[in-house]
Amino acid sequence: MQFLLNSFKIFFSVTMLLWSCSSDANEPDEQVRPTERIIKFSGYDWIVRTSNDERVGPGPNYFSDSEDNVWVDEGGRLHLKIVQRGGIWYCSGIVLKQSLGYGQYVFYLASDVSKLDQHVVGGLFTYLNDEEEIDIEFSRWSDPENQDSQFAVQPSDRSGNKERYDLNLLTERSTHSFNWQRERIDFFSRQGHGLSVDEDNRIHEWTYKGNDIPLHKGTERLRLNLWLFRGQVPSDAKEQEMVIEKVEFIK
Repeated sequence: MQFLLNSFKIFFSVTMLLWSCSSDANEPDEQVRPTERIIKFSGYDWIVRTSNDERVGPGPNYFSDSEDNVWVDEGGRLHLKIVQRGGIWYCSGIVLKQSLGYGQYVFYLASDVSKLDQHVVGGLFTYLNDEEEIDIEFSRWSDPENQDSQFAVQPSDRSGNKERYDLNLLTERSTHSFNWQRERIDFFSRQGHGLSVDEDNRIHEWTYKGNDIPLHKGTERLRLNLWLFRGQVPSDAKEQEMVIEKVEFIK
């Protein structure tokens, strides 16, 4: 009887330890545990998302912190992939450990995201909750006739909170940005890498001054992800990838 009791105590302790090490991207920094996978990219520490073999949002999907899904190459570029293992498609995402707040967020992409499968979504965004979120997203949302990109302020189903456009990329290199201020958010996408936008490199620009600009609360986080809309398998059944050369924050 004592043996069974001791075995139960060991099982309970191990179970609680495993549970306490699970990754929740919304946890504040002080609850980040050293057993989570942390990567360094663009001078910041990022938590690599994992769903611990459960389907979670967005999607819902399986997210993996495997190095097959998320890694930084020798040139310092971040790779996010959707890969299939054992018949299951695993998506990828990272969450910045710190809150940056108001300022300009700039994303230098090194892959042609207009060629992502129609069921795939590439996201560059700040997130506190589903109604306090600023997005740059690359997706056709499962309709091959859709435009391939959008700027959005959540909730995006409200009139005036979303601007769709086509990338029409000339190379794999593009730059995307939102400048989040208290009373406005300025978005742009441009060909090539750089902060200046002119007639030669402009893809699209949009300024949002609506009622849903999030307030900086110190708990929102910058996130980068690559996922499957409604959890659907890529229509071409091929692995998907988004490569980000660097992320820059300008206060």
